[in-house]
Amino acid sequence: MKNKNKFYITTPIYYPSAKPHMGHAYSSIVADVFARFKRLDNNEVFFLTGTDEHGLKIENAAKKNNQSPIDFCNDISKTFRDLTKILNLSNDDFIRTTETRHHKTVHLLWNKLLKNGDIFLSKYKGWYSVSDEAYYQDDEILNEGKNKIAKISRSKVEWVEEESFFFKLSAWQDRLLEFYNNNKDFIMPISRRNEVISFVKGGLKDLSVSRTSFNWGIKVPNNNKHVIYVWLDALTNYLSAINFQNKDNSLYRKFWPESLHIIGKDILRFHAVYWPAFLLSAGIHPPKKIFSHGWILSGDEKMSKSKGNILEPIDLINEFGLDQIRYYLMKEVSLGNDGKISRENLILCINSDLANNFGNLCQRILSFVNSKCENKIPTPKEFTSEDNELLNSMTSNIEKIRKLMTNQNLNEYIKFTIDYSFLANKYINDMEPWKLFKTDKDRMNTILYVALESIRKISILLSPVMPNSTNNILTMLNIDFKKQDLDSVSNNLILKPGQDLNKIKIIFKKF
Repeated sequence: MKNKNKFYITTPIYYPSAKPHMGHAYSSIVADVFARFKRLDNNEVFFLTGTDEHGLKIENAAKKNNQSPIDFCNDISKTFRDLTKILNLSNDDFIRTTETRHHKTVHLLWNKLLKNGDIFLSKYKGWYSVSDEAYYQDDEILNEGKNKIAKISRSKVEWVEEESFFFKLSAWQDRLLEFYNNNKDFIMPISRRNEVISFVKGGLKDLSVSRTSFNWGIKVPNNNKHVIYVWLDALTNYLSAINFQNKDNSLYRKFWPESLHIIGKDILRFHAVYWPAFLLSAGIHPPKKIFSHGWILSGDEKMSKSKGNILEPIDLINEFGLDQIRYYLMKEVSLGNDGKISRENLILCINSDLANNFGNLCQRILSFVNSKCENKIPTPKEFTSEDNELLNSMTSNIEKIRKLMTNQNLNEYIKFTIDYSFLANKYINDMEPWKLFKTDKDRMNTILYVALESIRKISILLSPVMPNSTNNILTMLNIDFKKQDLDSVSNNLILKPGQDLNKIKIIFKKF
């Protein structure tokens, strides 16, 4: 089947912290699930992740580690590149902002902003957070003892005065509001869209886009005194990775602006206010959609080292399995909202949904076929209304499934699929094929065939979430996953009667 559409799916490129945390894992897996689903639906996808390696925060971290900034970034960036393998991400590229291709693109964008009259030289006076690499206004600051902190991030801020180039953000207030109005889906979910519109309506001030108090960053063209503001630098990665610097390149022509940026709510302002303003000023169409998810909470609190409530993603993967962690995060965290996770809920989710439900369905049917049907796909005869109801309850909902994922309604997508597994288990319990071996083998074979078809469909739909486990199940069914797509879920009777099944393995261990 020909490709239907083009999708450019991105995670935020991550600041190289010493250790990847649950937020890194969550954003990356969410983006990976959408990328895999779009490919499953025969779309052409380019999926990007990477590391943001410039700024004062990096320079300070490197000094603290007794390294040069580039050596520090080389070491830590490798950790995040390795994370893509640990999380089984299907990214097509991994970009680093220290790469030459990125420097060229940042200079190209800067020169466009300068040429269009939106950059001017002045002096910045105000609050700045090194940790957030963000500027804050007086009403966004709190007193905490002797320190000033940002209200939202709780990061320490300091007063900064230095010569700076500015971007005329104030001139884009009305044009941004017009853009939001004409592109209703640009910011999702709606609560985040409303938050951004309220912020912009409150008045925009010109944005400082260069620093002179440190050196680690991309220099302003023809002015080595100034380093380009890290967020103008970092956001440009989305263009660098698809070769914006060469407009004749097929990647840029094919994928921009057909993009979906998956980001955390703490960097929404950068992506939904600054980024479209930069792009519109440069005559570039902004991305199609920015989806802002919430924070991952441990109980009722945001995870932090000081509170001792951190759940490390790699530790959990080593203990419970990668696909189990991917499934849990995608199902239990309502995309767009803050999500509470805990070991107790993780174990409950694995046991209930995977081991006792879908895993049990696979195990009991495949084992029965192995013992009673010589481990071959049975030949169905006449289908009853109960058989057709189970088979068609998936087939008739393919457009609903597409719509759920188009709208980033990932939780409902998973709920629909796992509910179908419950239906399949109920069907088997009601039909009782084990009672028919001696009395009605034709009916037994038909029931088992319907059950195997249901397992095939569930496996395909869950493959973006749990690629390894579902591939193992399809391998047991002697099916080449690469030849399966979303349309094959809408088709019945794909399995070939008489075909050998492969060796049965336990898919989901119970904890």
